[in-house]
Amino acid sequence: MSIDMSIPALQRAFAEGRLTPAQLMADIRRRAAEYEAHNIWIHLLTAEEQQPWLEALAQKDPASHPLWGIPFAIKDNIDLAGIPTTAACPTFAYTPESSAQVVQQLIDAGAIPVGKANLDQFATGLNGTRSPYGPCRNAFDSDYISGGSSSGSAVAVALGLASFSLGTDTAGSGRVPACFNNLVGLKPTRGLLSSTGLVPACRSLDCISIFSLDTDDANTVLACAEGFDARDGYSRRNGFDNAARQYGLRSGPLRIGVLPQEQLKFFGSDHYARAYADTLAALTGAGIELVTVDFTPFDEAARLLYEGPWVAERYIACESLLNSDPEAIHPVVRAIIEPGKTPPATDLFRAQYRLQELRLACFEQMEGLDCLLTPTAGRLFRVDEMLAEPVRFNSQLGYYTNFMNLLDMAAVAIPTAFTTRGLPFGVTLVGDHFSDRRLLSIGNRIRQILPLPQGALGTEAAPTTAPDCGGSERTDLLVCGAHLQELPLNWQLTERGAVLKARAQTAACYRLFALAGGPPLRPGLMRDESGGRGIEVEVWSIPTAELGSFVAAIPAPLGIGKVELADGRWVSGFICEASGLKGAEEITHYGGWRNWLQSQ
Repeated sequence: MSIDMSIPALQRAFAEGRLTPAQLMADIRRRAAEYEAHNIWIHLLTAEEQQPWLEALAQKDPASHPLWGIPFAIKDNIDLAGIPTTAACPTFAYTPESSAQVVQQLIDAGAIPVGKANLDQFATGLNGTRSPYGPCRNAFDSDYISGGSSSGSAVAVALGLASFSLGTDTAGSGRVPACFNNLVGLKPTRGLLSSTGLVPACRSLDCISIFSLDTDDANTVLACAEGFDARDGYSRRNGFDNAARQYGLRSGPLRIGVLPQEQLKFFGSDHYARAYADTLAALTGAGIELVTVDFTPFDEAARLLYEGPWVAERYIACESLLNSDPEAIHPVVRAIIEPGKTPPATDLFRAQYRLQELRLACFEQMEGLDCLLTPTAGRLFRVDEMLAEPVRFNSQLGYYTNFMNLLDMAAVAIPTAFTTRGLPFGVTLVGDHFSDRRLLSIGNRIRQILPLPQGALGTEAAPTTAPDCGGSERTDLLVCGAHLQELPLNWQLTERGAVLKARAQTAACYRLFALAGGPPLRPGLMRDESGGRGIEVEVWSIPTAELGSFVAAIPAPLGIGKVELADGRWVSGFICEASGLKGAEEITHYGGWRNWLQSQ
């Protein structure tokens, strides 16, 4: 069974003597070799390179060092002392003598670097394919993109190679990869985390961002990473009162802004459109008020980032290399950056005037709301699709993200669903600057309404605070046939307030049959230790108070019993009595019910 990489779980394992940081790091290096084809790392640290930080733990008390022994990944445009920083451009590489301020604060808190992670070169891209170190691939399906530019940082956490990671976010790079890899992505307020030791993309807009398995971990890392830095001209102190800095589980009424249907864009992805609709339905069912806002001013502001003069900042960041060795820069990145040489100062001032007007219009839309909610991205692309259309599809990834730093907003991306193809989907919560903890707290509440396994390895979320979801307890229920999402009996779950929690696979000791009778066709799942296999299933979260009426409607020979999942957990789910298999057809070559139906 995989190691639970959440911060509290590792702290317990260390405290109980079941695991040491050195053992954990050795295990991470071993498992990293299994994911070499994902192109996660530019520099994975060796045992010798990690040893000084591990030895330093002996002088640190775990009680006063909240990240004691916790492994983290670093996007390779952020400095780690003694390790090359490449920004995914080998010609640009240099070896810093000191670590970035944020990295040093995390190490001081006890965290241990795992390595420098792959990225879209010079943090220019939202897809993760613009790197000479290879396209970074999705943690759930390697045919799909990871999202970028903080690609390796996200995939490392999703695949259990780090508990959290540092990315950067100028246009969405700390949020899009979180969505595509089932993670929480915190884009802090600009200047809340120091940018000293960061290779800039757009220096006035850049944020170091945080990827984590849940909002609790994101808050723990934020507390260690934030702080004013006099060396960073864009650093800011948190100007809000102590109440605004408190993190927990947001209770009570919530009013959240959402886009009208005509302003939503999913770029041909019915799967993401459905996941978004299911997310909103679950929030409404949990008593959250959704208020429609006009996205027009947000969209106009977003287009200023690449269609306006701010591309000149990207040119400044790469100017020396563009002049000395332009061929060293990825061709797509170079094509985006080179036009930044020409905008006159008058264009910048005109754009700034318009941006200020748009900011006022946007915040007028958000008056009286706790936050704005958007899809984090409208579509998850395959790697081959992105390589064929690198500019157009990348631009589509930024539809819901590009406005935030220009408007000085904070944001938290949270996972909320899996599509019918088993790929992650999530939404982003948006607020004014210094609303970071408030957004994390709202995200925490939504995570309780829509609980999902963490990362790509199925670690179950374990909230530290009891959820406030209208006072109703919930029960996990495994379904394997006609109750699957979008199939004929799924309404029996959704009408009772059930929400999809995860797509999973049983342990390799089950047989699946198509029972006689119908319509609708119904499956029978039976445990067989000697001749079984793993079966594709779904786990739904249903209000416990509704479970009795659901079970009462189940006809023989079906019933509810305990089913073992591939990760070793047992959950309540559909099983079939052996006597009911007379005349049934065994499903042997399709993996699960949905694939078998499609073959008929």
